[in-house]
Amino acid sequence: MSAGPAAMEFVWIPKASAIAKEAGARLREFLAQGVETEYKGDADLVTVADRTVEKLIRERLAEAFPEHGVYGEEGTRERMGGEFRWYVDPLDGTTNFAHGFPQFCVSLGLEQRPAGIQPGEDGTLVAAVIYDPMRNELFTAERGRGALLNGKPMRVSRTPDLAEALLATGFPSHKRHTSPNVHFYHEFTLRSHGVRRAGSAALDLAWTACGRVDGFWEFNLNPWDTAAGILLVEEAGGRVTDFAGKLFRLDSREILASNGLFHEELVGFFQDMFAGRNLTPIPTPQEFARHRAARGNMTTNKAAPQTPPGEWWTITETARHLGFKSRAPIDSLIKDGKLTWKKLGSEKSSPIRISAVSVEKFMESK
Repeated sequence: MSAGPAAMEFVWIPKASAIAKEAGARLREFLAQGVETEYKGDADLVTVADRTVEKLIRERLAEAFPEHGVYGEEGTRERMGGEFRWYVDPLDGTTNFAHGFPQFCVSLGLEQRPAGIQPGEDGTLVAAVIYDPMRNELFTAERGRGALLNGKPMRVSRTPDLAEALLATGFPSHKRHTSPNVHFYHEFTLRSHGVRRAGSAALDLAWTACGRVDGFWEFNLNPWDTAAGILLVEEAGGRVTDFAGKLFRLDSREILASNGLFHEELVGFFQDMFAGRNLTPIPTPQEFARHRAARGNMTTNKAAPQTPPGEWWTITETARHLGFKSRAPIDSLIKDGKLTWKKLGSEKSSPIRISAVSVEKFMESK
């Protein structure tokens, strides 16, 4: 799909993109001037920029689409009974913005709600605009027309499994003590190439859509956080569900997005986590201190094991430890019986782990 013809077919994106860029320019001005902050709750920041830019967007949307409703993070609720409704986050990443951390955006997602739809039912997401004013990156999509980054087609990544994936997540700015996500962060970190926590859910979804990260999950988001990003991921070839793999709803309190290739593996992982299966205990600081002291005492004893016997590594960690650039040599060593391994779960797609002790024994035998 070429950018020129696709752009001519767009119904809502041209005007919405102009609005998002104007809003982003105002955010840059506020950032340069310095911003005043206040709190909506425990550690939940709001700035004058949030409110000023939402007002600007509300006015511009009313001019461009006078019959469309607006549902904004900072309280806007206008023309909510109409066929079309914009979900507006004028500044996704407020905490970043308040600290001068350049990871925030404007997010606009358009839902079409046919006549007779019940208030609690979802319509169809039909247009999305996410604008990153610090990188001047405009992510856009209309349903059935693909997704674009600065006017050029974008696609999700081709990463085939969790072990090779780079993921993104986020943590709540308020009521943080009630969120279990730190446990998921720990387990995903052990099972993947890594997890990034950059502080803007809308950009995390946009980056999933363009392939910079391979998947994203988070608890307790709102429709204005996710509406635009969901359509971007889907139109870029990815998949968005809840943690159980079921259809995502705008009022869902959980979101799981990926390139689609290892989505079922992610869903299986969440099932294990919620059931308390195949978890890797986090060592306490005291346990780490004892282990560190033990390593120091072993420096003169080359025959002593250098890794706790209960430690198991991902294939990626094993390959890195042995100096391999791919997983193929690891697969060969497993097949030859030179590495001890176990499977996490009973499913065919369940990931495997390699005994760290067997890795060190193999290295000693070389």
